[in-house]
Amino acid sequence: MNTILRAACILFFCVFFAPAQAAGLDQLKNFLESHRSARGVFTQTVIARSGKKPQQSAGIFALQRPGKFRWSYEKPYKQLLVSDGNKLWSYDPDLNQVAVKKLGAAFGASPAALLAGKDLDKHFALKEGTAADGIEIVEATPKGGDASFERVRIGFTANRPVSMEIHDSFGQVTLLQFTRFEANPTLADSLFRFVAPAGADVVGE
Repeated sequence: MNTILRAACILFFCVFFAPAQAAGLDQLKNFLESHRSARGVFTQTVIARSGKKPQQSAGIFALQRPGKFRWSYEKPYKQLLVSDGNKLWSYDPDLNQVAVKKLGAAFGASPAALLAGKDLDKHFALKEGTAADGIEIVEATPKGGDASFERVRIGFTANRPVSMEIHDSFGQVTLLQFTRFEANPTLADSLFRFVAPAGADVVGE
């Protein structure tokens, strides 16, 4: 068999007999069933409706279902969000200020719940989106009428989330990209607890 024919046969088998990637909803289901914890790196781009220059930031995250997560912004400014499943702490080191509130039922219908929550069908209408560049898309629309966002698009590859696109009620779009994703790491409980630094101004519950 000559080289050209051999290459053509290899291409044929790769295209027609390679295992197809699962659809977005199947990958979301697999992720929720097989990933109890995860951690990685994120980049975030916020695009305002006004067309102002997008705001960019980056950091690291960790999550443990249900309801526990740690979202640490490292660049360009430090900020920390921590949830133990019952309360959410937001810490601004520059202001030395902590805002704390109970998660309550509202968490189940938040974008964070799509990665760290449970019972998604109860809070979201889920459907397949249009795949692009090898990424399968799930579109999630909150069922409650008081949500602060209109819809979320989550991108999956190999049963792991690689992107999230959040459209809020004010026309603002937040784009998240996830890299260096580690599945089911052992995470210390201390990651999901927060103790206000000495002298910090604590606001909220």
